Amino acid sequence: MSVVIITGGASGIGLATAVHMQSLGWQVAIFDVGNDAIAACKRQHESMDFLALKVDITDVEEVDLAFNTVLGRFGRVDGLVNSAGIGVDKSFLETTPEDFRKLNEVNVIGTFNVSKVVVQKMVASGTGSIVNLSSVSGMCGNSGRSAYGASKGGVIALTMVMAVELAKHGIRVNAVAPGPIETPMVSSMHTSEMRAIWHNVVPQARYAAPSEIASAISFLLSNDASFITGQNIPVDGGFSAAGIIEG
Repeated sequence: MSVVIITGGASGIGLATAVHMQSLGWQVAIFDVGNDAIAACKRQHESMDFLALKVDITDVEEVDLAFNTVLGRFGRVDGLVNSAGIGVDKSFLETTPEDFRKLNEVNVIGTFNVSKVVVQKMVASGTGSIVNLSSVSGMCGNSGRSAYGASKGGVIALTMVMAVELAKHGIRVNAVAPGPIETPMVSSMHTSEMRAIWHNVVPQARYAAPSEIASAISFLLSNDASFITGQNIPVDGGFSAAGIIEG
């Protein structure tokens, strides 16, 4: 049975992916920094047999310890979803160096930390698939996203380099770039005014459910995507394709 590690797996896109992957028969290990989120996840999904571990992905020692726990439980890792991330909505002029450091520490370096540990096991087995969570904000200049967009642009670049270097080891690496999604992080960042703007610029004129992103992630993890690597795939209701939208 295949095994996947999902960071940020106790809520939002990560949790939706965990539920979806388990429904497909995968064993699931969740890494999440929040005790409350993990407890809530366990309450809401009592029937799901997740291995849920409290992990700060910016702490290499915690990542190593958690990964060894996963190996002790399952003996293997076939997939990794780097879904853990944080955001901030500030204009460029209001954004501080501390904002930049914090977002890059979690979104880019955290993704690197977990990937580095997992890849070493995948190289030994000669197979594996990694999906990183980028964002449409890493692809275009969304207002208020200087720090967040830069961090997600970094994730896209990291994805491409990993894919090129790891292909010879049988490891595929791709990214999914969500548009507006109904997640706790988005709820905390998007005002009613901002929601109206997104509805106006997304051709499908709505926010996605986390399960819709999970479906794209599961495809990239699967053998159905065996010749896809190094790609950043927008799942954004047409946002990244749009120009002028007729009212």
